[in-house]
Amino acid sequence: MIVSRDTRLASAFASNRLLATFSDDVRALIEPLATLVDLARGDMVLNAGKAVTHSLFPYDSLMISMIVELDGGRTVEVCSIGKEGAVGGIVSCGHAPAYAQAQVQIAGPAIAIPLDALEELKRNSPFIQNLFCRYADYLLAQVMQSVACNAFHSIESRAARWLLTAQDRVGGDRLALTQEALAGLLGVQRTTVNAVARQFQDEGLIAYRRGAIQVLDRRGLERQACECYAAVEGHFASIIGLKGVGTPP
Repeated sequence: MIVSRDTRLASAFASNRLLATFSDDVRALIEPLATLVDLARGDMVLNAGKAVTHSLFPYDSLMISMIVELDGGRTVEVCSIGKEGAVGGIVSCGHAPAYAQAQVQIAGPAIAIPLDALEELKRNSPFIQNLFCRYADYLLAQVMQSVACNAFHSIESRAARWLLTAQDRVGGDRLALTQEALAGLLGVQRTTVNAVARQFQDEGLIAYRRGAIQVLDRRGLERQACECYAAVEGHFASIIGLKGVGTPP
């Protein structure tokens, strides 16, 4: 079935939590600039040291990991972005090279906006400028919480947090992700993730089927996860919320 551009745009603005805060007037500014793209698992949308040309607003199931590569080829995820946010040029003011890689972990669609056009919108729309400043604060909070989590929390708690976050991004119980990929994102050996996955399966929290992880017991994962998951979600609500201006303390 062929889906019209207008229908896909409507889905994007309803699904992406940043775009959903736009008034009709603000939406009218950005819609003519939007290109609809479908991204596959493994696609690299940002390369470290390379220029950022577009900003991506994921919607539906798309999930992108920001990944830092260390000496020897080791990698670790520092944050993940899905339909709650955007990737590329949102935090910076003008053109700047990407610091980290941005790689698609779970396939899905996005709206792409040329960075030049987005910078013009930020200059002309106080709402968009304020919203992106707030989102930058949220993204920094996610990175800071990730640092603390990696330093002090068990691999079981970290894995549960990651699965909960991924389920939120995807909006369903099936995560098209291998245990090997999850190990790379958590910065641990595959054998470590295999042991955690077996534990979670024995406890009835997840099932592993054909290269995908199925979440069976979300409440059980929430009990297993550290406080970092709730802390980051709470910060999003407090500074962005449903209308882009957060919730008063």
